[in-house]
Formats: sequence, structure tokens, C-alpha cells
Amino acid sequence: VAWPFLLKDCPAGSSGDVVCDILMTQSPSSLSTSPGERVTITCRASQSIRNYLSWYQQKPGQLLIYGANRLESGVPSRFSGSGSGTDFTLTISSLQSDDTGIYFCQHVLSISNHQSESCNKPPENFR
Repeated sequence: VAWPFLLKDCPAGSSGDVVCDILMTQSPSSLSTSPGERVTITCRASQSIRNYLSWYQQKPGQLLIYGANRLESGVPSRFSGSGSGTDFTLTISSLQSDDTGIYFCQHVLSISNHQSESCNKPPENFR
């Protein structure tokens, strides 16, 4: 798998102006929906990360959203991201059958769709 980010072993405290000892909490942990439905996934940071957040889908490591609300090239417009600070949302406006999968948010150290260091690891079942 070619990861679109590098995992960074951040010390407790801060690295530059980005705090790395941050807990990311995503909800719901799972959900059952039907095609055509609107789906919302939320992600909360234990402290402000401004808009240093990306959303990924397991396909594998498919970047969907970067900079909290910027749609990656080639990603369908039914995907959107919003939020800043501590609260973020990934929305799929009209679910398609091939949208089934694992989604996760990632606190990154660069607002970019290029390779970026990350402070939190992806879920174990994503690897």
C-alpha cells in the first residue's frame, strides 16, 4: 500500500505550532444505510487542530477530503467536508453502493493533498 501520508512519532506537547498529543474520536463506529440516503460521519479532536484534517476511504488509502473541506481531484461531488477547530464532518449527499467501506479522519501536519506527516495512526483494520 502506498500511503498518502507519513506517520510521525510526535512527542507529548507541540511540534512547531501543531499539538501532536491529540485524541481523534470518530462517530458513529458503524452504520447501515441504503443507496440514495444522506450519510454524515463526525470527527472530534480533543483540542483545536484548525483545519489540519483529512478524510480517507479504504480503497486503499483513498484521500477524499483535505484541509477539512477541500475535495480531492477525481472524488465525486457527493462527498463533502466541513468543520474547523475541534469538530468536523464528512457528508455523502446521496449514498452509492460502491461507497461501502471504512472511512476515517486523520489529523495531518500540512493542509495539502500531497504526502503529509500525520499525528494519528489509521485504524488497525485499515492496514
